[in-house]
Formats: sequence, C-alpha cells, structure tokens
Amino acid sequence: MWPRLLRLTAVSISFLDGGHRIRFSGTTDIGRVRDHNEDNLLLPHDMPLAVVSDGMGGHACGEVASGIAVQSIAEYYTATADGGLDSWPFRMPQLHVERDRMTTSIKLANERIFQTGVADPSKKGMGCTVDAIFFCKGRIYVGHVGDSRVYRIRDGHITMLTEDHSLLNDYKRMKDMSREEQENFAHKNVVVRALGLSESVFVDTVVEEFYLDDLYLLCSDGLSGMLDDATMLAAATRFNSIDTASAQLVKMANDAGGNDNITAVLARVEAP
Repeated sequence: MWPRLLRLTAVSISFLDGGHRIRFSGTTDIGRVRDHNEDNLLLPHDMPLAVVSDGMGGHACGEVASGIAVQSIAEYYTATADGGLDSWPFRMPQLHVERDRMTTSIKLANERIFQTGVADPSKKGMGCTVDAIFFCKGRIYVGHVGDSRVYRIRDGHITMLTEDHSLLNDYKRMKDMSREEQENFAHKNVVVRALGLSESVFVDTVVEEFYLDDLYLLCSDGLSGMLDDATMLAAATRFNSIDTASAQLVKMANDAGGNDNITAVLARVEAP
C-alpha cells in the first residue's frame, strides 16, 4: 500500500538557497460536492521540493494514483540528493541535470502508476495530474502533466507558467472561443495527458530564475476552476502569512461552490 502524503493544512517550512530563503505552505480540502479527496500534496521535509497531484479513476483509485505520484517523486529526489545521478554519467551544466532530474522523477511516477493498474484490475485506468517545483541555486524547475497549474506572482502580476493538457485547451488553440463558449464547453474537465494512462508520458518542464518576493502557487483545478486569476492574486498576496493565504484560497474556492477537491501550495522567496 502506498502511503498517503495528503495533509489538510501545514505550518510553513523554509529552506535557504544561496542569498534567499524559500518558504512553503499548503492546504487541501475535499470541497463541498465530492465524497472523498483524490488530491495529494507533498510539502518539503529535507529539500525545497513541493508537489500537487489530482487523482482520477473513481472508487478511490484516483487517490491511490496521486499518492503514488507524490511518493515516487519524493523518493527519487531523496535518492539523488547527493548529486549521484545514475541517469546522467556525463558532465553537464547544472541546469540540464536538474531539469532532467525533474523529468525522470515524473516519468518514474508514471511507470509505477501504470504498472500498479496493470497488476490490479480494480485500479486499471487510474491516473492523475502532477505539478512539481524544485528550487536550486537561484532557479526553479517545474514539471507538469495534466490540468493542475503553476502560477508565478511577481511585482503585482500573476502569470500561469504551465499549459493545461485538456480538451478545452486543445479547442481553444484551434478556434477563438468566447468566455461564454469556454464556460459552457461540455467536456472542459477532460484531461488529454495524465500520469498512469500509458507506459510513457511526455513531461512539460519550466526553468527560470527566481527573485526576492516572488510567490509561486501550485494548485489543482478545484481551485483554478472556481477562482479567476485576479481573485487568486488578491488572496495570495493579502496576508503576511502564507499559511493564512493558502487556507484563504481554499476557503474562497469552497465559498464559490467547492465543486471539486481543492489544493493550494504556496512557495515564497524571502530574504534569508
């Protein structure tokens, strides 16, 4: 049995990275409609790594898939923490090593979820989204599959760093859809790429430098589907405490209807 890493709330934890301190906090909630929570989150213990995963598959299989995802990524980062990355025997710049490390951790999670479904017919077809963020030597490394999201908040602006792997997003690329058409789209919750659906998966990665006062938000679609970007920006930056901010984001999504499980993880770059 894969251990559950989901936590309802967490007190913030921080790590030094060069001349900055990275502080993390997160909250997850069942919402007001679902009968169980298939979201899982990982907040850091030993290194500045956070993960959000939104499970799917029904009959509690979604929470199994998302639990495997966060566990696998955490285990891989722990196993490779000393820099002895067996997958990369060549001398390469640190940027490439860390980007490949992120990709490999998620591909490993995908393989474990898929093989678990193959071995247990009751879990066949289970899957999950994943967003992971790792801070290292002045940069963030983001891995992304599915329609959970990563946002960056900088200088009063919110920017989505990931692209939804959803049927709605595919349609938006093919035609100019009005806001009303998007809201009424019959299959807007259909995910076209996720972990566990096949033996291999393509992982989107984002690498960028971070700066003092940057704030990163990782969330499941239970948050982004209920609150628009401006509302999330206001709530995430309203409080000095990111513990309070993450809890407030989840509360606001519940107040807006809570149609799905809701998870929000914040990572803020502070002075040391």
